[in-house]
Amino acid sequence: MNSATTAVAVQYRLKEWAEQIRECQNRPAGMSVVDWCASHGITKANYYYRLRRVRQACLENLPPEAPAQQIAPVNTCLLQQETQSGSGIQQGLSVSVNGFSIRITESTPMPLLAAVLKVVRDVQ
Repeated sequence: MNSATTAVAVQYRLKEWAEQIRECQNRPAGMSVVDWCASHGITKANYYYRLRRVRQACLENLPPEAPAQQIAPVNTCLLQQETQSGSGIQQGLSVSVNGFSIRITESTPMPLLAAVLKVVRDVQ
């Protein structure tokens, strides 16, 4: 086989395996992976090999990571106006994720916001 035919065969096989993995992940409640594999004529080891290969192919096809933005555009309807004692009216955005909250204004230091978001991401 030439390399183009081999590449097409590999892609076809990966698509077939990905469909099998979706089926296994949507198996009836109470059915184990071993039972599902036995009913589909493959071994548990072969299933996990296919799962690993499909994941590897997906990771290889991810687009390169975009550079982090310093400023995220926010729709103005999300901004709230509040009066703070002695400081007048400030626009800001309240962000709550998994019980963590932060009020973001124009004066919020970017390193602080980045640190809070990193902690929230790590907790998840």
